[in-house]
Amino acid sequence: MPEQPHTHHRHGSNVGQPLTRREGVAKVTGAATFAADNHPEGMLYAALCTSTIARGRVSHLDVAAARAHPGVVDVMTPGDVPALAYDPDEKDNPFTFKMDLLQNDRVRYANQAIAVVIADTLEAATEGAALLAPRYEVEPARIGLDGNEFFVPPAVGVGEPPDVDNGGDVEAGFAGSAKVFEATYETPAQYHNAMEPHAIVAAWDGDKLTVDTPSQALTMGQGRIAQLLGMDPANILIRSPYLGGGFGSKALVKGPQILGILAAKRTGRPVKLVLRRDQMFGPVGHRAPTRQTVKLGADEHGQLQAIHHHNHTATSSFDDFYEPAANLSHTLYAAPALRTSHTAVRIDTGTPLFMRAPGEASGSIALESAVDEMAEACGMDPLAFRLKNYAEVEPISGKPFSSKNLRECYERGAEAFGWSKRAAKPRAMRDEAGLLVGYGMGTATFPALIFAATAKASILADGTGLVEIGAQDMGQGAWTALAQIAADGLGLGIDQVEFRMGRSDLPDGGIAGGSGHTATAGNAIHAAGLDVVAKLARLATDDQRSPLFGAGNAGVIAKDGRLVRRDDESRSESFSDILGRAGLPAIEGQGSAGADQDAQKRYAMHAHGVVFAEVKVDPDLGQIRCTRLVGAFAAGRVINPRLVQSQYFGGMIWGVSFALHEEAAMDHRSGRVLNNNLGEYHVPVNADIPSLQAILVDEKDSIINALGVKGVGEIGITGTAGAIANAVYHATGVRVRNAPIRLDMLLGDLPLAAE
Repeated sequence: MPEQPHTHHRHGSNVGQPLTRREGVAKVTGAATFAADNHPEGMLYAALCTSTIARGRVSHLDVAAARAHPGVVDVMTPGDVPALAYDPDEKDNPFTFKMDLLQNDRVRYANQAIAVVIADTLEAATEGAALLAPRYEVEPARIGLDGNEFFVPPAVGVGEPPDVDNGGDVEAGFAGSAKVFEATYETPAQYHNAMEPHAIVAAWDGDKLTVDTPSQALTMGQGRIAQLLGMDPANILIRSPYLGGGFGSKALVKGPQILGILAAKRTGRPVKLVLRRDQMFGPVGHRAPTRQTVKLGADEHGQLQAIHHHNHTATSSFDDFYEPAANLSHTLYAAPALRTSHTAVRIDTGTPLFMRAPGEASGSIALESAVDEMAEACGMDPLAFRLKNYAEVEPISGKPFSSKNLRECYERGAEAFGWSKRAAKPRAMRDEAGLLVGYGMGTATFPALIFAATAKASILADGTGLVEIGAQDMGQGAWTALAQIAADGLGLGIDQVEFRMGRSDLPDGGIAGGSGHTATAGNAIHAAGLDVVAKLARLATDDQRSPLFGAGNAGVIAKDGRLVRRDDESRSESFSDILGRAGLPAIEGQGSAGADQDAQKRYAMHAHGVVFAEVKVDPDLGQIRCTRLVGAFAAGRVINPRLVQSQYFGGMIWGVSFALHEEAAMDHRSGRVLNNNLGEYHVPVNADIPSLQAILVDEKDSIINALGVKGVGEIGITGTAGAIANAVYHATGVRVRNAPIRLDMLLGDLPLAAE
């Protein structure tokens, strides 16, 4: 048997290029089809009737009035919902969360679905839902971080232990420290509020189901629907080519989507169900509130001796997800003694879930504020203090980093921002208009994750390529970045490759979450390209009629639609000629990606960065504006610098939102969110966004994965919120330890205009 030919891929001409979004024209012209844009023939509309209490039971629904309303086709209540094959209150893995699917009359949180009205028009369905006029037996709502008995959760995040240390004696570390600092920081409940609400269009054809719904994990969603309905997953097709934002909220199928499917099953017609904005505050996840206590001890030179980061958070009364905020401290600063711990309460709320940088976003504003406060206690510049306590290995585990270029991030970010001009003393800088000016910084980090995925790549008889994967684009640029990887994997130009994704009947593209999607789907695509090119190379090098015959030892390169001898580029053959001579219409390859368990045991894998923030504060009114942000990030190989910069900007904008705007205000009497709309749930608008600069620091990592890719979607939040909090203190001399920072917090104790 001839020796297998060696195939090599030149450094691609597509990867690394700042290409614009391939789907951009479709989106701006309205041609891109989002879930709710689908209107199959005979479609009905469903509207939810949701609870206005947080705890109790529904004692009455006026079903007769709703049914009698013109246009109403059916009403689905707990007594007549189609049977399920699996109890929605059962859990069989960490990614299975309980759902409210009208299984009884209990109310567990405000905005829980208590009935579904199905009608010929959206207006009739909405009016029918109002006519149900529910009455309740109300029980007192348990709300807030002090609302119930404290306990240690069984796990935080996804299966992480709640209490972790690095083996050091934390109490001895504090006892031996020259300086000890301790403070408590609070962050509020926050809601995802993607531009596109959760939606589903469900259509049955016998025992086959087609759904159009936004999904960050198509195969996982397909499996969950199949489990609940007792179906073969192969009989379920999920189409999700475009998402109008996800941020973790669309990673898992939620209860309202299943209710839309059940409504279609009950009526025998396609059904569309779209959540109103206010209905997204409850059944589809959120970020839980936190109360974090950070205690730091340092020697007389400012070297940290001990860190204890404790997080107290909340979950729902009936399910388990705990914001792992304290775990952010595992990664950043060197200390011989390090401990993180968590406690929680159960409250009457929808279950909190993954929200962009879950744990890292909330944990970083506390840790980065505390580090600044400790730097001041030690009489050190905040950047100098961070460099003094730079972690050469991962503090919690002692493992070396697969790569870490944070020092260069600090250096380049500080230079671009002008950090050297920062006055050491707070409240010492003003602009020409008399506004107080503050400079702050925050270190950024996020784990470099990769999930399991598969992909298929084909080279066709005409020499073009086809790459297929069930990946998803929620705005991060997957349609473009993954196509760049696909084209380079085949040695073709990007316009010579048809790229298909966004459907569950394609190979499993894994999860678009945890900043791991490009690494996950991209490496599967890369492997599929290697596989199909290797098969094509075997065809050529085994064929005596080919100019590449016998090139097995020398190897061949896939380049510009041809296979080229590595040692003699004058000898080559086009893909189409190789397939034509073999009489093949196409040749197909498979690829997969997943975590390297051995590498993960030996190395800590993270992206790193830093954000510098400038704020200006009106000394009379306390009004705060973030006026400038400079971030510098090292996150492995950059597939598309334009898209990476866009992701960093998005994260930094989210950090502005976290620090200054975003908060769900709860009514402690009813358990309802008071500001469940975009008029009062504040997120930044264009006028709130400062000058943004994101510096892409080069970083090569041969360990992380075959492509050397790390994620960039969430890291920008983790530096920014703390940087802004620190800048507000530097401007005013008032340390606010609650987010979001509001002007009343500045004016409460210290009139800013007083000198």
